[in-house]
Amino acid sequence: MSIYKDYLKQIEERKEQGLHPQPIDGAELVSKIIEQIKDLDNEYREGSVNFFIYNVLPGTTSAAGVKAKFLKEIILGESVVKEITPSFAFEQLSHMKGGPSIEVLLDLALGEDAVIATDAAKVLKTQVFLYEADMELLENAFKTGNSIAKELLESYAQAEFFTKLPEVEEKIEIVTFVAGVGDISTDLLSPGADAHSRSDRELHGQCMFEHNKDMQNELLALKEKHPDKRVMLIADKGTMGVGSSRMSGVNNVALWTGVPFSPYVPFINFAPVIAGTNGIAPIFLTTVGVTGGIGIDLKNWVKQKDADGNNVVDEDGEAILKEEYSVATGTVLTINTKTKKLYNGDKELKDISTALTPPKMEFIKAGGSYAVVFGKKLQTIACKILGMDIPQVYATSKEVSIEGQGLTAVEKIFNRNAVGNTPGKTLHAGSNVRVEVNIVGSQDTTGLMTSQELEMMAATVISPIVDTGYQSGCHTASVWDDKSKANIPRLMKFMNDFGLVTARDPKGKYHAMTDVIHKVLNDLAVDDWDVIIGGDSHTRMAKGVAFGADSGTVALALATGEATMPIPESVKVTFKGEMKSYMDFRDVVHATQEQMLNQFDGENVFQGKIIEVHIGTLTSDQAFTFTDWTAEMKAKASICISEDETLIESLEISRDRIQIMIDKGMDNPKQDLKGLVDKANDRIIEIKTGTKSALKPDSDAKYYADVVIDLDKIVEPMIADPDVNNEDVSKRYTHDNIQPLSFYGGTKKVDLGFIGSCMIHKGDMQILAQMLKNIEEQHGKVEFKAPLVVAPPTYNIVDELKAEGDWDILVKYSGFEFDDNAPKGAARTKYENMLYLERPGCNLCMGNQEKAEAGDTVMATSTRLFQGRVVRDTNEKKGESLLASTPVVVLSTILGRTPTIEEYQAAVKGIVLTKFKPSTKKLVS
Repeated sequence: MSIYKDYLKQIEERKEQGLHPQPIDGAELVSKIIEQIKDLDNEYREGSVNFFIYNVLPGTTSAAGVKAKFLKEIILGESVVKEITPSFAFEQLSHMKGGPSIEVLLDLALGEDAVIATDAAKVLKTQVFLYEADMELLENAFKTGNSIAKELLESYAQAEFFTKLPEVEEKIEIVTFVAGVGDISTDLLSPGADAHSRSDRELHGQCMFEHNKDMQNELLALKEKHPDKRVMLIADKGTMGVGSSRMSGVNNVALWTGVPFSPYVPFINFAPVIAGTNGIAPIFLTTVGVTGGIGIDLKNWVKQKDADGNNVVDEDGEAILKEEYSVATGTVLTINTKTKKLYNGDKELKDISTALTPPKMEFIKAGGSYAVVFGKKLQTIACKILGMDIPQVYATSKEVSIEGQGLTAVEKIFNRNAVGNTPGKTLHAGSNVRVEVNIVGSQDTTGLMTSQELEMMAATVISPIVDTGYQSGCHTASVWDDKSKANIPRLMKFMNDFGLVTARDPKGKYHAMTDVIHKVLNDLAVDDWDVIIGGDSHTRMAKGVAFGADSGTVALALATGEATMPIPESVKVTFKGEMKSYMDFRDVVHATQEQMLNQFDGENVFQGKIIEVHIGTLTSDQAFTFTDWTAEMKAKASICISEDETLIESLEISRDRIQIMIDKGMDNPKQDLKGLVDKANDRIIEIKTGTKSALKPDSDAKYYADVVIDLDKIVEPMIADPDVNNEDVSKRYTHDNIQPLSFYGGTKKVDLGFIGSCMIHKGDMQILAQMLKNIEEQHGKVEFKAPLVVAPPTYNIVDELKAEGDWDILVKYSGFEFDDNAPKGAARTKYENMLYLERPGCNLCMGNQEKAEAGDTVMATSTRLFQGRVVRDTNEKKGESLLASTPVVVLSTILGRTPTIEEYQAAVKGIVLTKFKPSTKKLVS
């Protein structure tokens, strides 16, 4: 059977799923299609023409290369296709977004046929995805006196590709659709369990609202009723897009509510409108900007105040909210982009200027942030070639500089890494800054989309200014099923060819490393002044400043070595008092959230801010437990302020682990990993010699808030509870509900325990081993009354535990040990009351492969308690994922219930938990 007939067969199979033909990305199929187009008598000719015009993916896909070449033949008259005239061929090229299409257009524009050259130049003037090699070609032609080259460079210098776009419409009519009450996780928009389908946009679109067909049909009915309006998706009484950046979530929203990007590129929509009572989660808002969308902070529910300005509370002490205006589903509103206000008819509801800043308006006009980023770069290069100053076309970057005010840690990092700002000008929070990026991480369930984004922006190699890029394999580690076998090797090859260090070697020369990406990036960050971008919300390193990002922003950072964002305000977190001997640092992390909310009358001052945690004495392995959790605190990012000696120790640990990666054969041809080892050594020498001490804020830096955590108040383990049965739906599944262990009275049944995810480190595995030994000594045997799933975050930890003997202890008490030579081919659906030693990776935390049994109550060291993430509901009982420290999880599975505080203290007696003592040194400069 031919490849074309295989494609027709696939089309019939997709019809049964209610799907259209899958977009074509392969050269072989497009070549067959062209062959059939040229054969005027071919029975498949008509279908082939339609597929060629409307169903080939653009950019640098191999399919785009074949398509561009054939369009060139048509333009030159070498091939004649009645359905595709030369002018239509140019139109097709104009929608192909760089790569082979630019190569063809440049060849035609600089060719000898003046008419064709003029037509090609007309199209080129609308394009922005030109790279250095393309501009070098134009520069050489310009120097030889080519008039078309001069015309193109002058057009690029004036940024006509942007200025000649239609202006953003003044009034955007919208109709509301409330997708949920309370915080809306990106899992609702793009469930983790459907991660395998994210690169097939139409197929993935079927999982919108977690496959809730009633909600989907309600949305379709609303669109049909209001065909002239855009749908605004809303989190009422909550924040939209918490939990992750999830480009696939924005893609799904755009697919269902947005605007088609091109008639010739299927299932790629843009310009979604998203809103939340408490705004949009910071990293998700960045993703909205990638698609030229609008994200609105509604503030339609407000806390009631008494005459003294204090919150009015109910009998439970909760603030009473009043609805200032309704956004109930079906409400027709107007966004005015000139006044920057939201209206209901003529009534002004809200100032939304923060959603319509000059840079965001440029994203909307250009159809997304990529076009603006590449447009600025193209304009700069053209002006340099022409020897002229850059005309002020784009909005000037906002530069906030306050004389006499010191700098926070993040302000210092941004000032050091900023490009394109006013030379010598000190920038403070609120400034919009382009920064060079040192480390970029791509994870495996978003990596396929990142590779697609790279193809779309015609990028072929990682930017030389990036220290290294890393492609993980952790989110698909637990089950090596058919979906993983089909997707992951293809992803690893693409990223390896692009120049990244990859967890799996496409050539199979080194052992597959399924280590949790955040742990790897935490090691790869070898300078406290670095900027790290990663395709996951938990990209929050304990060295430097790290930002979780969508797959598109990751692609942009890989391609350009830059990221653009405002400098966020910071919240300073310091500690006082002394930890109790039986407390774990995880309890400090949870208590930080609880005490912060109490200090600020229920207001989450962390949301959208940088948390500058003065951790002082904890190495980056242990401090990562805090920075990792800041994603759940809804912070933009976090920074650890360390003592010099502690930072040196952290850098030495990172350096040695990177060397292990090198020894395994993981370094790339550029020897990026060796470069990081050298960089770590240089930084260590700087600190030891006093040339440049550990990063510290200035003593007169300004903070949005100061939070002081009293360790003396942490007297029992703290648990993050999803509160699944709260009568107020808006208060369910929020990480702000932190309860002490005694809240459960030692009676809450626990059905499964999970020790794993990025929140644990080697110390947690040692705690588990010691607790098992203690229980055997006390009771003669270890008996589990609930299953305990254990997934070490990295292979390094496993290797070290094996060398030190603790792994043998874990194996002794386990009923299952992972085998890399025979990985699981299917997800486990039932668990026995025993210990499972799973392969390093994300496991249950991701929810895309393994899950707890529906309706279970899970006690986990994980980060996510959202509905449906770790455990699903049944008709009889809601599944719930409670988050706690390792010793609490272990004891809960031994007992089959939550322990009492007395049982807990007895179980951890003599065990060295993760200790923390506040620094006595002055951590400011």
